[in-house]
Parts: sequence; C-alpha cells; structure tokens
Amino acid sequence: MTAGPAGAALLDELCAPLTPERAGALRTVYRLVRDAMPEGYEEAVSGRMICWSVPLARFPKTYNKQPLMFAALAATKGHNALHLPLLYMSPAHDAVFRKAYADAGQKLDMGKGCVRFTRAEALNEAAIAQAIAAMPVEQFLATYEAARAGASSAA
Repeated sequence: MTAGPAGAALLDELCAPLTPERAGALRTVYRLVRDAMPEGYEEAVSGRMICWSVPLARFPKTYNKQPLMFAALAATKGHNALHLPLLYMSPAHDAVFRKAYADAGQKLDMGKGCVRFTRAEALNEAAIAQAIAAMPVEQFLATYEAARAGASSAA
C-alpha cells in the first residue's frame, strides 16, 4: 500500500506536539499498519485519525454512510491509539490477539478494539501485523456482516 498524502500529512501534525518517544511510537505503528495492510483498503483521514477503510464503491451499505473502517491511528491527550474494530467484531480474532500478547509476556492496554500505547516497545508488532495482514477485504466484510446480524464470527 502506498503512503496516502493526507495520512502522512496528518501523521506529521499529530506527532508535532508529542514527546519524541510518543511521536516515534506513532510513526512506527503507522509504518507497521501500512506495510501489513492487504490490498483493497484505502488510507484516508477522518477527523483527527488516519484510517484504513473499505471504499464506499466496494461496500456502500454501511450503517453511517461512511467507508467501513478496518483500522485507524490517532493521538489523544494521554496516549496513542490503534483502533482495530475487527477485534470487537470477532471473538476468535480477539482471543488470538490477546493470546499473542500473553504468550510474549507483554501487558496489553486495550479496550474493546483500541490498543493504547505511548512507547513502541510496549507493542507486540507481530500480533498487530498478523491481525491486519490476515484479513483480506472480503473476509472483513463477511465478519462485519455477521457481527451486524448478531452472529458470533469465527472468520
């Protein structure tokens, strides 16, 4: 996936007020996500987040008429955040992700689908890359539709 100019510009803006450690962590995760991203997702800016989404031309029936977000990266007042909605849509993917952290002996600071971090060393880069790379657009759409239908997805 090529760098989106809007995403790269926002990354610079997000990093500007951060400590060097937080800015470096944000840049590391941006590169990690971009490098692992399967074909078919588009990088764009949504508010103060860099998002990778399914284009509306491919999947127009979203609940909010916006492209379906697969991943997003943001900087908040107290931490950086990597949003991975797949993890709350799919208990199976969530379990694999959490297990990778546990197996590595790393502490996971995460809400339902938002990994919080301030340092790159706190992240399990392999688990993040695997969660992203293992989800082609068609599989993500099937998981999304199953979650919207109330079904538990093992996809």
